[in-house]
Amino acid sequence: MGQGFELRTLTFIDSYQPQLAQFIAKDNRVYDPAEYDSALFIEIAPAMEIHHMIDLALKSTKVRLGSVVTERQFGLLEVHGPDQGEVREAGKAILREAGLNENDRSEVSILTNKIIRGVEQDHAIFFTGTSRGNMVQAGESVFILEATPAAYLSIACNEALKAAEIKLINIQPYGASGRLIMSGKESEIDSAAEAAVRILEQLNEMKKKRSGAQLN
Repeated sequence: MGQGFELRTLTFIDSYQPQLAQFIAKDNRVYDPAEYDSALFIEIAPAMEIHHMIDLALKSTKVRLGSVVTERQFGLLEVHGPDQGEVREAGKAILREAGLNENDRSEVSILTNKIIRGVEQDHAIFFTGTSRGNMVQAGESVFILEATPAAYLSIACNEALKAAEIKLINIQPYGASGRLIMSGKESEIDSAAEAAVRILEQLNEMKKKRSGAQLN
């Protein structure tokens, strides 16, 4: 907490994987990210202060605004651009204004970490019916990850997509808790799940030790 701000989430994505970039573009309300852009997700309290932070980021760097979510308590922004330095500087500018260090962010808690192996057709149809991304086919394995704060799932998803040939079915990186659903061959899903959980554990270790920085 610094100057009345709570830093709920800060996570930096070095290179948007194509499926996630397209998903964010499909869901956003402002400027679409390009594949392989860098991105920054920040969530703070109180919620409406996020607009001051957006203004600061846009005026001090060349990033573009992709997503804004304001809830009762928390405000979330996503900014992105092709220049990693500009995206990192946007985060640094926000932290300076708030009087916070990036390791003041909240710890991520994993609520669900589950793999359904060889899904039956009825189950696959359910996942496809609720999908906002790809289709799930019978016989595939499905990875489900729920976490809070929700925005951390953005980097978990991105690392999973880097690690394996899988399909993004759905991601909700905002709200009280977030949800990520992916599908694919069993061995690929295992690799994706391992990568997703590993990055969240690394972020928690950085916070615990107050060592390392995403924005350097």
